[in-house]
Amino acid sequence: MKFSTRSRYGTRAMLDLALHDNSSPVRLKDLARRQGVSVKYLEQIIPALKNAGFIRSIRGINGGYTLAKGAGEIRLLDIVEALEGSLSPVDCVDMPKWCPRSGECATHEVWRDVRKAIDDVLGGTTLADLAERQRALSEPR
Repeated sequence: MKFSTRSRYGTRAMLDLALHDNSSPVRLKDLARRQGVSVKYLEQIIPALKNAGFIRSIRGINGGYTLAKGAGEIRLLDIVEALEGSLSPVDCVDMPKWCPRSGECATHEVWRDVRKAIDDVLGGTTLADLAERQRALSEPR
């Protein structure tokens, strides 16, 4: 299972906003430059993040984007699901009734465990956690 570029860039955009949360709103062109992503691509990602309630836009000459809630309240799982949809490796994990074998299928149990592992890692990591990791990696050694 691979996450799409949309999720990777969306997560990086959210991280950038978290790292710049104490300053003025972040302009899209500045975010794009820092992350090495085109403005056009970010323009496709931002609405999903905004609709999910993670970011807000501020209009005007000093406008841009900021986090809509604290970085500690935003889980990576929520960001990726907002951009990807379900993270289940197979449909029967989300909809067991979809497959008549799901109640007696060993592979269904494995796929369910895969989904749980994804939920545990991404659901247990907040944007604040990720920002802390980034700051630690950016410190001079």
